[in-house]
Amino acid sequence: MEKANLKTENLKKEVIKIFKNHGLSNPHAVISANALINAELVGAYGHGLSRLRMYCERISKKVINPKPRIKVKKISQSIAHIDADNSIGFVAADLAIRKAIECAKKTGIGLVAVKNSGHYGLSGYYAEQAVKKNLITMIYTNAPPAIAPYGAKKSLFGTNPICFGSPTGARALDKFGKPTTDAKKALYGVQLPIAGFRGSGLAWMVDILSGVLTGGNHAGKVKDPFDDFSGPQNIGHLFITFKTNLFVKNYTSRIKNNIKTIKRLPKIKGIKEIMYPGQNKDKRFRMNLKKEIKLSKIIQKDLVDLKN
Repeated sequence: MEKANLKTENLKKEVIKIFKNHGLSNPHAVISANALINAELVGAYGHGLSRLRMYCERISKKVINPKPRIKVKKISQSIAHIDADNSIGFVAADLAIRKAIECAKKTGIGLVAVKNSGHYGLSGYYAEQAVKKNLITMIYTNAPPAIAPYGAKKSLFGTNPICFGSPTGARALDKFGKPTTDAKKALYGVQLPIAGFRGSGLAWMVDILSGVLTGGNHAGKVKDPFDDFSGPQNIGHLFITFKTNLFVKNYTSRIKNNIKTIKRLPKIKGIKEIMYPGQNKDKRFRMNLKKEIKLSKIIQKDLVDLKN
């Protein structure tokens, strides 16, 4: 069995080997391993190594293409459409955000749509890449059915994350459609969107932007990566990036003033600091980068099993 703790670089090498053993090229294995390790470092363990076995099983069962022929269709100097050929989602998303950054640097804005992709982990991981290039970004992706549209009692929308990035210089329904606080009953029912019809509208819009618009699956057709091996997921993603100086030349000083003003607001009891989104995650990343990554017994077993 693997050690309970491993240094980041050593663990990354192990994960790269596993992906390569499952048919990924070295560059694609590196991209995928980097994304999984990043999730561990920021404390988003549900998107980290706990998903490694799932990705490998989907490759083995030929519903992720380990040798994709990814096609990039240039629509204009600012716009591109990527057919990921059922690649692992990390690879498709990595290419898309790099293309969106390239377009924005040339023209001021980049718009890149992706179809025939898969689960790509943390949206924030890709947003950070654009922010580091001094770009504002908006990222959308859809997911397997988990949420009931407002007024319905059947899941159709995914959890459909919306991600924004900028430089800085629940309740549930039981199977009868009734609200419940009983966890066992909720497992047989569906999740409700945040804020009722407002959250439902947001989830619907993300399904449109990342699914309908891109050519990806939508309206509840994205397959569950853990339970449904009947075919590729065909997830859609949409990446939008743009320069901070399109309308004002002093964006950096304005955003600094914005953050400063909010952080100086009176704080409620028990709150030491008003955090901006992503601040805690960055703090965890920097702290965890200095430590060995702790591995649960399940993940230790996965690392051993998947080597063979």
